[in-house]
Amino acid sequence: MSMNNSLERNLIAIGASTGGTEAILSIVREFPEDMPGVIITQHMPPGFTRMYAERLNRLCRMTVREARHGDAVVPGQILIAPGGSQMRVVRIGSSYSVSVTQEDKVNGHAPSVDVLFDSAATAAGARAVGVILTGMGADGAMGLLHMHQMGAYTLGQDRESCVVYGMPMEAFHLGALDRQASLLNMPLLIRQAVGR
Repeated sequence: MSMNNSLERNLIAIGASTGGTEAILSIVREFPEDMPGVIITQHMPPGFTRMYAERLNRLCRMTVREARHGDAVVPGQILIAPGGSQMRVVRIGSSYSVSVTQEDKVNGHAPSVDVLFDSAATAAGARAVGVILTGMGADGAMGLLHMHQMGAYTLGQDRESCVVYGMPMEAFHLGALDRQASLLNMPLLIRQAVGR
């Protein structure tokens, strides 16, 4: 993959489902505190996402919290989509914020990874990194393809390291991935993609 140095990647979007809570932790705990803003959709019911964010916040160098509508996406911070809502990233000038809304499920999920990834494709284009992790079903695959088409750098977890090789497999079959990687190699690949 050619790294275009004039284009700084400044947004990391991660989506996961079954097995994802531990997979996400194993990645983000390796991030330095100056990483670009990270936005995460993990399939979870309301209430659990706030507790999950608090747990990650205790274990990571980055600040982690459940997203609220209008939150700025800033370096050093991870925003987790609240269970029961849809989260999108929105570009405002040269920066990003998130919209968090009560609306219908997409692909049977609120939050939905496709909703997050589609918004990242539109808001950040080639400045984004998209990561699809372990999970059942296909949520996120089409959205990651959209990100890939817009020039984002896209990663999918490999079969061997997934609890459930569903979502990353669907993304792989669609041709949405720049690269498949083991969970162990993900942190380094993401850091390289954003120059950290």
